[in-house]
Amino acid sequence: MSITRKLSNKKQRALEILIRLKRLYPEATCTLNYETPVQLLVATILSAQCTDERVNLVTPALFLRFPDAAALADANLEELQSLVRSTGFYRNKAKNIQAACRLLVEKYGGIVPKRMELLLELPGVARKTANVVLGHAYGINMGVTVDTHVKRLSYRLGLTEQTDPIRVERDLMPLLTQEDWENWSIRLVYHGRAVCKARKPECDRCVLADLCPSAYIIPAPDVLNEGFSLEPSNSISDISDTIKNGVFNDGN
Repeated sequence: MSITRKLSNKKQRALEILIRLKRLYPEATCTLNYETPVQLLVATILSAQCTDERVNLVTPALFLRFPDAAALADANLEELQSLVRSTGFYRNKAKNIQAACRLLVEKYGGIVPKRMELLLELPGVARKTANVVLGHAYGINMGVTVDTHVKRLSYRLGLTEQTDPIRVERDLMPLLTQEDWENWSIRLVYHGRAVCKARKPECDRCVLADLCPSAYIIPAPDVLNEGFSLEPSNSISDISDTIKNGVFNDGN
């Protein structure tokens, strides 16, 4: 089978997968609680190696005490660490949050920029966090958010053979229209939490089972090892090349 035909088949399957997931999760949206782009940025940094539910328990007190970038930039670091402690890796997260907010204040007047390359300059921010902020705070799709669920499901669905998030994103972008990049991510997150779980996927009740080459098959151990670094690579060369090559369009 030619590369073009193979890509076309994957596109068709990805489209059908998205249609079904939109029907199953019509109101899917970011499950982190926030009121401003800065708060979403902070919440997303806290969500590394932590559930959104836990983050949502922490952020009300955090944002009441430090509601914006200026307040977080000037915060007492020990107090900040104490407030985010239960999210895990709290020293590193608090340090990155404060450093990122100081940069926001110094360079952007406390406003989160709307450009990927500027977001990636912030401490603790890689493509996953940047995509979440751009997609949900600003409605800008600059890539596919690849978290543990998106990585796992995209692999199981046969849409990528990669396990590195940057490479997974590069494989997924040509399969979807740009306007659906975040639609894809958020619905795979929902489905990964509810049905296609890491160790015991519930294939019997999965609406994608007939499209999934991994259905009823125990996933390989390396795919189950889904931990992410708190500071994954910010390299965007592969993604930039993909964007320059025009994969925003649905055509071949």
